[in-house]
Amino acid sequence: MKIAVIGGGIVGSTAAFYLTKDHEVTLYDDGTGQATKAAAGIICPWFSKRRNKPWYRLANGGAHFYLDLLKDLADAGINSQAYQQKTTWLLKKKAKLIDDLMTIAEKRQEGAPLIQEINKLSPSYQQDKFPYFHYQHDLIETDGGAVVDGHDLCQDLIAAANGENLKVVNCRADLTFLYDGKVMVKNDQEVYDTVVLATGAWLGQVLEPLGYQVDIRPQKGQLAVIETDWDTQQLPLIMPEGEGDFIPHLDGKIFVGASHEDDKDFDLSTDPSQLEDIFSTIYQLIPELATYPVTDYKVGSRAYSSDYAPFYGSLPDRPNVYLASGLGSSGLTTGPLIAREIVRMINQETPQLDPTDYAVEKYIHIK
Repeated sequence: MKIAVIGGGIVGSTAAFYLTKDHEVTLYDDGTGQATKAAAGIICPWFSKRRNKPWYRLANGGAHFYLDLLKDLADAGINSQAYQQKTTWLLKKKAKLIDDLMTIAEKRQEGAPLIQEINKLSPSYQQDKFPYFHYQHDLIETDGGAVVDGHDLCQDLIAAANGENLKVVNCRADLTFLYDGKVMVKNDQEVYDTVVLATGAWLGQVLEPLGYQVDIRPQKGQLAVIETDWDTQQLPLIMPEGEGDFIPHLDGKIFVGASHEDDKDFDLSTDPSQLEDIFSTIYQLIPELATYPVTDYKVGSRAYSSDYAPFYGSLPDRPNVYLASGLGSSGLTTGPLIAREIVRMINQETPQLDPTDYAVEKYIHIK
């Protein structure tokens, strides 16, 4: 089967990686504004208080799917370092909130084998483990979390797929639907049996000219990259109240952020002022971090539906056109599993999740 994947973020790259095992695939990607490549993904869904059970099933499944994904990449010759398991610290100043979150996570442990331990850590133990950290309250420590460098992971996935049946075209694809059900990418006049639309917040721009109304809006996100001489592999992932996450990666790099800006449409310009509150939060907790330089800012657009829920599947009237969107700030947690589920649909394999929980029809309508 000849397949086009539109978009090279986490969904598109993962889909291309798995599809090239059985199909001829072209990946169209202009790389502009992708949330994935501007993200320092936090994989730790077990403490979320969201009441949406399908979302939790997807997020928990996505967190555990990384083990399969890394193995599949290794089997393809890529030993990815983009995913790093991390001790994770969650901060809540009110003792009751700490107890409530621990209760939620403990109830979820049985269905989440990645979580080995959940502990309450006193300030003295925090200082012993991370001397630069200054916090006067108990916090939650768990060993189940992870961080993901979205940019590096996409590169690894595409590198692995390049050894198979993959062609990469660096452009933004413009589509037209043909009378026989096939899809043409007008940029190069190529015709495909099946298309995967992994365009995130830009899904409306792709589908609305073709006669669809799409329930998706963009949210701007920015994070800062700080270069240190610390052994970041040994540092915990720290999630304070609010947006000031401390996200250690490899080679002394620490990502700080990210912002959630709802009024910027598709503006991808860097605006460090939006991170002032985040810097203030993290520098109060780790004053020594302020002595190191900010060397880069990453900016991307997340995709949100009106009810903040993700969706995936095929278009209501075109079963050979698959898509996913609405992943929001949990895209690096849920994206790889969503892509794998789409590949299962294309290959007519048994899904891991119930696709009706994430039905496209609720968010996309024919005009």
